[in-house]
Amino acid sequence: MIASLRGVVSGMRDQAIILDVHGVGYLIEVSGRLLSNAPQIGEPLNLSIETYVREDQFRLFGFSSEEDRQWFRLLMGVQGVGAKVALAILGLLSAADLADAIALQDKAIISRTPGVGPKVAQRIVQELAGKAPEPEFRVVGDGSGEVSSEVSSMQDALAALVNLGYARVQANGILQKIRNQEDAPSDTQGLIKLALRELSK
Repeated sequence: MIASLRGVVSGMRDQAIILDVHGVGYLIEVSGRLLSNAPQIGEPLNLSIETYVREDQFRLFGFSSEEDRQWFRLLMGVQGVGAKVALAILGLLSAADLADAIALQDKAIISRTPGVGPKVAQRIVQELAGKAPEPEFRVVGDGSGEVSSEVSSMQDALAALVNLGYARVQANGILQKIRNQEDAPSDTQGLIKLALRELSK
């Protein structure tokens, strides 16, 4: 099975990216959110891959992080959720937003996804409660394969906040928010201090 692919974007189609890996073009189905944030044609891209094999089908689904790929697999395990719907959900909600929705049993936000009715949304929040994959801090298109000091600090800060008794989903959401700030600290202690300030509001 293919677990990941690193190559150069050679084309885009409706809900799919063509990734050139050493001269071989892979057609990879992706969410609308990933497609809109993908690098331009000719630029490098690294994707986690979920391989779907049936007697008459061989499909590749691409994700910007392993966490998104795991969410895709979890969603596919819910009755009434196929690949198209799972990608649509991940196109509407980030991994952190989806984790929050499930933790809060917020079926309304999930049912905003085209093709997801109230009953399916209810099954999703019920069946996936407590099953959130470990959050990751990765950047789309980062093909270095190395853990940067920024990512390491984020992971250490998350672990510290969880040890202090904060819910992983809540702590992850705050850290992701801090990370997007222009003046975000890059060291673990600075991240923890700012996160605790946000969590106390």
